[in-house]
Amino acid sequence: MNLCNLGLFIIIYKIKRLELNLKRKDYLCKMIRLTKIFTFETAHVLYGYDGKCKNLHGHSYRLFVTVKGIPLEDITHSKNGMLMDFGELKLIVNEEIVSQWDHAVLINAKTPHLQLGEQLKSQGHQVVFCDFQPTCEMMLYAIAEKINFRLPAHITLASLKLYETETSYAEWFADDQNG
Repeated sequence: MNLCNLGLFIIIYKIKRLELNLKRKDYLCKMIRLTKIFTFETAHVLYGYDGKCKNLHGHSYRLFVTVKGIPLEDITHSKNGMLMDFGELKLIVNEEIVSQWDHAVLINAKTPHLQLGEQLKSQGHQVVFCDFQPTCEMMLYAIAEKINFRLPAHITLASLKLYETETSYAEWFADDQNG
């Protein structure tokens, strides 16, 4: 191999290596999803429903909260390499959802069940009055609104999954929402 070919070989090698580094850097800058799971016990009653759930009853809910964004790349920052500290997400969801709904009764305040809720509350029960039918589906809208309000600006809520029973759940995806 003469010097000219060796020089060309080195240039090609450096270009290929630079391309790989750029691809690797690009890979490190892609979106990350982070999920935390929460559990809470909540009762509800469905006004006007034509099945068993018209009666006051409860569930052991499991809530999967997924956020997305680009992890911080600042070696001087204590959260370097993180999208969000799991503890910060835990704090938000616990304050907005779990601490309010755990061992509480969700009552649609727009229905005659308002009286039931007021009676339970007067007897010392924890009652959450909501402006929606407290189904798994409608609870997800409320959860999304509460969590979105508290997330840092560089992080978005990607999805929610709420298990009402071991085999039944509803899902909310940010990408499916209009607006």
